[in-house]
Amino acid sequence: MARPAHFPAWLPLLVVLLAAGGATAQTCLTATFTGGRTFLKCNALPVLGASLHWTYHAENGTADIAFRATSGSNGWVAWGINPTGTRMGGSNVFVASQDASGAVSVITTILEGTSPNLGNVSLSFAVPVPASAEYSAGAYTIYATVALPSNSSSQNTVWQAGPSSGGAILPHPTQGQNVLAMQNLDFLSGTGSAASNSRLHRRNVSFSSTPPPISLYLSPACLILFLFLPTKFIFLRIPH
Repeated sequence: MARPAHFPAWLPLLVVLLAAGGATAQTCLTATFTGGRTFLKCNALPVLGASLHWTYHAENGTADIAFRATSGSNGWVAWGINPTGTRMGGSNVFVASQDASGAVSVITTILEGTSPNLGNVSLSFAVPVPASAEYSAGAYTIYATVALPSNSSSQNTVWQAGPSSGGAILPHPTQGQNVLAMQNLDFLSGTGSAASNSRLHRRNVSFSSTPPPISLYLSPACLILFLFLPTKFIFLRIPH
């Protein structure tokens, strides 16, 4: 008699989490934008309900970007590039928010420290097409064209979200997802990797053993998950 297959206790939870991630990625791929804007690549960012969409122009080292993040109307969101490091300090960012009348605006500022003065200043890199922003369906979208620092496709990117009051931008939380909103992104290949941060290694889920490496492939019909184990190969097809 054949022995029943044995799966690690954490496998069902892992499948559920990855399926949710697949749905986020599909939303990234199917997003639409006003003004007939289209973008060649997108990245469903790992935290704060955000995604980045862009078209990279290798001939002049610029990128047309659309950053989208969920937020209440009494909140703000931001996206930017840090030309000198991997953390928030030193980042050149676009910040979108609403004033007391509900009008949406975007400013550019450089984060000089952990409690920056959010003045509207020029960034350290060129912005050939000035930024604009909109708020719709519970999300802000920031549009801009940026000249990537040092004409490099690989950049340290950051993003954030926080509260506002009467049009005034208030500090964002300094725990949870807000401290994880950093990623090195290659605008040419579309690959991204999390910035080095000891807090990235903390998890809300404890596994009885170390989970295996995972390769994830998405298609319109299904989410295909390959789990490569030291002695086994498991193929799972998850309809969605």
